[in-house]
Amino acid sequence: MKRTRTEKDALGEVEVPVNVYWGVNTQRTLKNFKISGRTFPVLFIKSLAQVKLACLQVNMDNGDIGPEIGGAMHQALQEILEDDKFLDQFPVDVFQTGSGTQINMNMNEVIANRANEILGHEMGKKYPVHPNDHVNKGQSSNDVIPTAMHLAALETLSEDLLPAIDLIIETLYKKISEFKDIIKVGRTHLQDAVPIPLSMEFSVYKQQFVNVYSQLQSVREDLAVLPIGGTALGTGINAPPDFGENVVEKLSKMTGFPLRVNPVKAEGIASHSVIVRTSSYLRLLALALIKMANDIRWMASGPRAGLGELNLPVNEPGSSIMPGKINPTQSEMLIQVCIQVLGHDASIVAAETHGSVLDLNVAKPVMIVNLLDAIRLLTNGITSFVTHCLADITPNLEQINQHLESSLMLVTRLVPYIGYDKASEIAMTALRTGRTIREVITEMKLKIDGDLNDILDPKRMV
Repeated sequence: MKRTRTEKDALGEVEVPVNVYWGVNTQRTLKNFKISGRTFPVLFIKSLAQVKLACLQVNMDNGDIGPEIGGAMHQALQEILEDDKFLDQFPVDVFQTGSGTQINMNMNEVIANRANEILGHEMGKKYPVHPNDHVNKGQSSNDVIPTAMHLAALETLSEDLLPAIDLIIETLYKKISEFKDIIKVGRTHLQDAVPIPLSMEFSVYKQQFVNVYSQLQSVREDLAVLPIGGTALGTGINAPPDFGENVVEKLSKMTGFPLRVNPVKAEGIASHSVIVRTSSYLRLLALALIKMANDIRWMASGPRAGLGELNLPVNEPGSSIMPGKINPTQSEMLIQVCIQVLGHDASIVAAETHGSVLDLNVAKPVMIVNLLDAIRLLTNGITSFVTHCLADITPNLEQINQHLESSLMLVTRLVPYIGYDKASEIAMTALRTGRTIREVITEMKLKIDGDLNDILDPKRMV
């Protein structure tokens, strides 16, 4: 049996596997861009298909594509979007032309070939449905790809990451309530400091997540601004008047997002500052998560030679050589996730720095793939950490109280009564002799104007 079909373009003939839905352009891409083996995520493929569907609907409304060809194209797109068919027909490498032309043409060819098949024609003949003349009508890779980038980012932020952040905020509220009466030793510079409520430390984490949640909510408004209709450079060449506005109206109904057209379409083609800003908020989220995960593993260190103030859930053995060892694995996982996200952010910043030149940003694929991967990692990392660690953390009250009773920094409360220098003398004596602050004061027979037990009560210090 024949295993390939011959297709041709302006550059010549190419052999394409007979049973695939992509065509000559995609086949050239597979030959010329053997880079990473990484393909575009399904979310992006479906967002790109949504853009194609909206453009098709407008072209049919305008009479620029007839009902027979348009109906076949519509069926092909619905098969991708609703039935998850042909998702294996997008094999092009992420690292390709910076405009994303190859993934755009990959989509154009798959839709055209499937539509031709539906109409009873051979694949690979570009007839009666042509990948450029019909599927790409009124469009350019330069405006289609950033439009799909924004749609994909909006979708996963709204459906995945924001609910995950909401979950961690809700869980932290519960922990704050559980820990509200627990006073512990505070620490600055990794040294003992004045007392602090355990609930206050967890309130710090909660507030950071509340802040970044608000920022991500806000950036969705900018992601909803699309450059479609700008075609190659933002001038709208080869697109009908109001094409972009009509496509955005279709996309708004399709996605449920309040989308609108970029008033300067060229800006959304030449620069992707909104993607950069979205990534910057993911960076802030990653930094907040690292702080929380690090703090928790420090407070849970031990069980006998560390701080030992928190008890973590026991999920799995921690060592292949040390029996009975349990490690803070969820914290370690989350820290690694966030390190990767920081790397993604650095790539996105570099892509805008070096890719945005003159009238086109030529690093679109690497920007969106890194952004979507960062969101996916953060979503899964947060969900895992909450489920397998944060929700079941408990305080080790015995250890917390022991640390608090022996803390030298309780002496800070005495400064208004005896002065800084005398309080320092008490602290240094206690440190040198291994006694508590109370014991040293008693031995020194200091007269303090007030009830010492009341003055040194940690609860009155917070």
